[in-house]
Amino acid sequence: MPPVDDTDKKLLAALQRDVPVLFRPWDALAEPLGLTGDEMLRRVRALKDDGVIRQISAIFDTRSLGYQSSLVAATCDPQREEAVAAVINEHPGVSHNYARNHAYNLWFTIAVSPQSRLGLEKTVRILQERSGASEMRLLPTLRLFKIGVELDIENAGDSKGEVRYSEAQRSAPTLLTPREIEFVRVMQRDLALVPEPFAATGFALEELQQMTAAMKASGRMRRYSAVLRHRKAGFGANAMGVWAARGSDADILAAGEAMARFKSVSHCYLRPTYPDWPFNLFTMIHGRSAEDCEAVLAEISRETGITEHTALYSTKEYKKTRVEYFTEAEARWERGT
Repeated sequence: MPPVDDTDKKLLAALQRDVPVLFRPWDALAEPLGLTGDEMLRRVRALKDDGVIRQISAIFDTRSLGYQSSLVAATCDPQREEAVAAVINEHPGVSHNYARNHAYNLWFTIAVSPQSRLGLEKTVRILQERSGASEMRLLPTLRLFKIGVELDIENAGDSKGEVRYSEAQRSAPTLLTPREIEFVRVMQRDLALVPEPFAATGFALEELQQMTAAMKASGRMRRYSAVLRHRKAGFGANAMGVWAARGSDADILAAGEAMARFKSVSHCYLRPTYPDWPFNLFTMIHGRSAEDCEAVLAEISRETGITEHTALYSTKEYKKTRVEYFTEAEARWERGT
């Protein structure tokens, strides 16, 4: 991470929490830091140029927008891994694709829209056929305990924190109106780093604010905020901790809720098991080192009593981006099938 001062650390923490939809949002963010809006904007631009800030935009909930999505574990010849990953990445709904230290050596997330003529399962079958992967296993979310990356830039040291978005905040999938779809298309774009960034959206500010509030209240929008590049921000390791939770449904749910309270856990899900895959709870852990991740895993194990677990570390990032909702890209991909 390029050298930053304490003000930049506070700024990055604030940007990860919420960027207000205001005529001059930088002024509002600057005031608690003792900065002017122009000073705030200069710092944000510098952090963006340095690659610390990846994007500032609305973060929507895929399921609540009517999309189908899943984590997919794939097995392929390690000698062909890069070529297989390239074919998978051609689908516009693939947002994350990592090589991990496991027999299932490629792990990717995919989302397909309500307009897809293929649907999720058929799309994944086609990806397997096209890529030459020997196996692709769907691991959809059965219950969401937590989602939301918020890196501890300030080194606060608190291991536990508030869960800001979970199953309780989600809404049932419903059809969006044409105006709501246009709102999603506009607000998912990277925010312009200018003094009045919401002025050129095609929406009046009051309508933007009203629709933002409604989307947040319904759970369709999780927040409007910055996403950082983990490694540029000093977080060089990420571990996908997978856990074999036993007992009653209530016991498993309680374990998932306990895991979600750890600040280093950005994502926590209940997923299906298979005869050769007993792991039903998944935790994505971000740390400054693998040792940091292992320490969190050990603490989670002590707290929950779950001893059957393992950590899958990413060895290569093949794709990391945001899903772009309601675009023509998916239809073009499907026309080529």
